[in-house]
Amino acid sequence: MGELGVSVCEAIKSGLGRLAPAQAPGGEWEGEVVWSPVILAQYLIVCRIAGKPVLAPFREKCLTYFWKQQTNEGGWGLHPESGAYLFVTALVYVAMRFLDVPAGDERLAAARALIRKLGTPLCIPTWGKLWLAFCNLYEYGGMHPLSPELWLLPPWLPFHPSRWYCHTRLIYLGMCYLWGKRFCRAQDALCIALRGELYDAPYESLNFRSARNRLAHRDCLAAPSGLLKAAYAVLNIVEKCVPAALRRHALASALARIEYEQRSTQYAALSPVNGLLNILALHAADPNHPYLAPSFAGAERWLWMDDKEGARVCGARSQTWDTAFVVEAACAAGPEDSFMSSLSRAGSFLAANQVAAELPDGARFFRSGRKGGWCFSDAYHGWPVSDTTAEALAALLKLRERNIGTITPGALEAGVRFLLARQNRDGGWGSYERCRGSLALERLNASEMFGDCMVEHSYVECTGSALCALARFERAFPGHPLTKTISGAVRNGERFVLRAQQPDGAWPGFWGINYTYGTLFAVRGLLARDAAAHAGAIRRACDWLVRHQKSDGGWGEHWSGVVQGRYIEHPQSQAIQTAWALVALLCAKDPRRAVIDRGIGLLVERQRDGQWPREGVAGVFFASAMLHYDMYRQYFPLWALGLYKRSTISRE
Repeated sequence: MGELGVSVCEAIKSGLGRLAPAQAPGGEWEGEVVWSPVILAQYLIVCRIAGKPVLAPFREKCLTYFWKQQTNEGGWGLHPESGAYLFVTALVYVAMRFLDVPAGDERLAAARALIRKLGTPLCIPTWGKLWLAFCNLYEYGGMHPLSPELWLLPPWLPFHPSRWYCHTRLIYLGMCYLWGKRFCRAQDALCIALRGELYDAPYESLNFRSARNRLAHRDCLAAPSGLLKAAYAVLNIVEKCVPAALRRHALASALARIEYEQRSTQYAALSPVNGLLNILALHAADPNHPYLAPSFAGAERWLWMDDKEGARVCGARSQTWDTAFVVEAACAAGPEDSFMSSLSRAGSFLAANQVAAELPDGARFFRSGRKGGWCFSDAYHGWPVSDTTAEALAALLKLRERNIGTITPGALEAGVRFLLARQNRDGGWGSYERCRGSLALERLNASEMFGDCMVEHSYVECTGSALCALARFERAFPGHPLTKTISGAVRNGERFVLRAQQPDGAWPGFWGINYTYGTLFAVRGLLARDAAAHAGAIRRACDWLVRHQKSDGGWGEHWSGVVQGRYIEHPQSQAIQTAWALVALLCAKDPRRAVIDRGIGLLVERQRDGQWPREGVAGVFFASAMLHYDMYRQYFPLWALGLYKRSTISRE
């Protein structure tokens, strides 16, 4: 083994040495999913409105985080690398004032100046208008209707909420309830002061109705379409003649759905965003609602705190996702005996966190079957995901090959059945559910800040993960009764992936940045069962990766390419994206060793004390919400190094 090979072995040993003590007592690994200060702002707003005290130590941690995240302009961004957004800056400003930060603080004065520069809250996106209305800082007449009666319409209608993407559906469920009640906190001295601080004219003189369509340019990703404007026009007419009895019935129906969501997720909700709206809805229905205390406890599951960065709310919790990939990376690296106990505990965690039972009455509340799946976080969450299920299943099958773990064949089969039930008609896989609505519903996107968020799509990455898991199950259980069904599903999935390949050889990603990420998962999926059958597509993908290698040997793609829908090179190579490219090339057994050696050399050089530095954002949600998945920088480079070591040994 040459000098580089020796360095790789040392880097692998250091990487595994860093991972072992980071494993939680339950057997899982988890890194922070870093998104935006706006979720913490919303959490604090909910606490203030619902009367939950914010204790001094937690308050100080919140302020530490907010001040660290403030941009040079004086505002706060939608994600770690974005400029300041009016939406985020206004809500953080209000939250800071709710924490009793004085308006005279120089840093708040800078934020206030930016809010006014961007047009004041009269130009905030619709979701921001609503949150400020909750705070009695914006008038409901300045918004288009969010009619709770939408939930009473027949589900067969092509635009019914049951057809929307689950995150969007449940966010709007809470919004519709609160809008229908015109809920807001009581006016007090702080409310009056904030009105004077946020606006550049007396509050009573403002024409909120004329501001319905105003939108700060920098906050806008998806401007309202003509179809959406037409829908608004209809809703504005209908709203004038909704009978009071029908409104009461619609609100009661929406509240029942909110209560079901809280119960079915152990009061944590699908996400912190809809969970906080649900808490406000429960408070609006009854300040003494019995679900309020457990829902606040559930919301705390999304918190992440440390002394250095302070307190924040995660964009997601990722225990199962991270643990599955650590297993994949460690197995590729050929772990030493000392790491085997870590893998055994990881297998136990994954086995224990498979969703074991269906929800009672789930179909009535628009929930798909969930038995056999795995959630992005843990079984407590209750919302299993196709690609997390696939990666957990693949990891457990990998451990089974090594006689590690005790998960039963029946449980593995349940995971396969879950995956098969999630495949879309086009052959691809979505995330939480099968696609229920036409992509034309994207034209009704009213969020303005986010894109591709109205319906489930088929995603290259989810499909690639599913293909890997199904192929491993076929190999592990030859002649299984599901073999024929699996074979058909795999063929359809492969066809979907092949159709999605672009002429230049790359695949666009959806959940990661961007073409590098999509290409990794597409290549993995096509290689899983019959690599020879897809040799041409894989060769074109490898050629694309080689063409985009940077001069220092690494790969780097910038998040702005996601927003613009094209490849944009990052000024610096990124360890995570370099690892993605290398895993794809090594899995494909690309013969261009000089290309691979240079990339591996960069990963070895970047490692410090067994880990890689946090660099650019690597994850994406709703097309504009960029994320740091903090564990990505640990296991993806380790996975690439492990594959390289194995390929080097096989050549010698």
